[in-house]
Amino acid sequence: MKTLLLVVNVDWFFKSHRLPIAVEAIKQGYDVHLACLDTGLFAELTKLGITCHNVPFSRSGVNPLNEFKCMWVLARLIKRLKPSLVHTVTIKPGLYTGLVSKFVKIPAIVFAISGLGLVFSSKSQQVKRRLVELLYRAAFSHKNKKIIFQNPVDRETLLRVLKTPLDVAEMIKGSGVDLNEFNYVEPPTGAVKVVMAARLLKDKGVYDFVDAARSYSDSHAKMEVGFETKVEFVLVGGPDLENPTSVTLAEFESWQQSNFITVLGSRSDVSEIFQNSHVVVLPSYYGEGLPKVLIEAAACGRAVITTNNPGCIEAVIPNETALIIEPKDSSALLGAICDLALDESKRQQMGIKGREFALNTFDVKAVVQRHLTIYKMLEVEQ
Repeated sequence: MKTLLLVVNVDWFFKSHRLPIAVEAIKQGYDVHLACLDTGLFAELTKLGITCHNVPFSRSGVNPLNEFKCMWVLARLIKRLKPSLVHTVTIKPGLYTGLVSKFVKIPAIVFAISGLGLVFSSKSQQVKRRLVELLYRAAFSHKNKKIIFQNPVDRETLLRVLKTPLDVAEMIKGSGVDLNEFNYVEPPTGAVKVVMAARLLKDKGVYDFVDAARSYSDSHAKMEVGFETKVEFVLVGGPDLENPTSVTLAEFESWQQSNFITVLGSRSDVSEIFQNSHVVVLPSYYGEGLPKVLIEAAACGRAVITTNNPGCIEAVIPNETALIIEPKDSSALLGAICDLALDESKRQQMGIKGREFALNTFDVKAVVQRHLTIYKMLEVEQ
């Protein structure tokens, strides 16, 4: 039996973004193992036939001793399992697995790039970026590999850094969406509900969304936009305190207690929340791969407002399924929200086109099959 090892930073990210791949791989005869930080989901994943191994990944940690310990645990695990294929997801698992492959035999590696993160998107981290580029060159030098990208900007950026030919790259737009769970239902009547669902990070545009909600709640702002349609702002997600750009708990709690925005916190019923909304917003300037929330919104047939940020722009069809604004502009965000709140027909047309776009592009079944095909391609080369 072939052994597949998936290396991910944390169990909840694996469950939300890569679980269908593991389930299908088991059906196709793989012995599937997962290496990640255990936050309490291992029992649930084990019931699905996945053998779980706790690896102490810290998503924001830079303590050399802790990072070395993480690599040591990962190396020992790979040496013991002797996987025929390792599939890494996100930055640190990819870098560490690639470096480990210098000392422990790994027949084939799939590196999944779900965004290049803060280092590549921030102009203030040029020194750190150069160091990270050196790490990428060392880690991604495995001869039998594929690198999966979610948007062309990340592909061009990283291939230029690696000085690697294009044939190692595969483009898969996002993690896919379950089109049965995230299906279209008629929008509710009453107030226009505008939802932002994300980890509550500065770079995700959460402050811009909160500022837009606060501005709308002011009577003078309502007069300026010139209409009386009631708009409700709904924020879904919680702080990610391991991330340096996370909102603070104090900010989160103050928003919960405010009267201008509804803060739901982290939720597992995102499909129902979207189906009970009219517009989905993601004003991100984060180093996105391809935001899952945008393809879920499209699958639910909801109009979208997002930025021209790489990853976001690939998840929509500008002016057909979404309105596009510049990042870091809460005034433009409020203007776009008011535009869609006023125009029910426009919202509905965008939602219908969004659903069609999701059906043709983001079906999770097709995404899973693409991954299994890549696995087979690499196995032939072994």
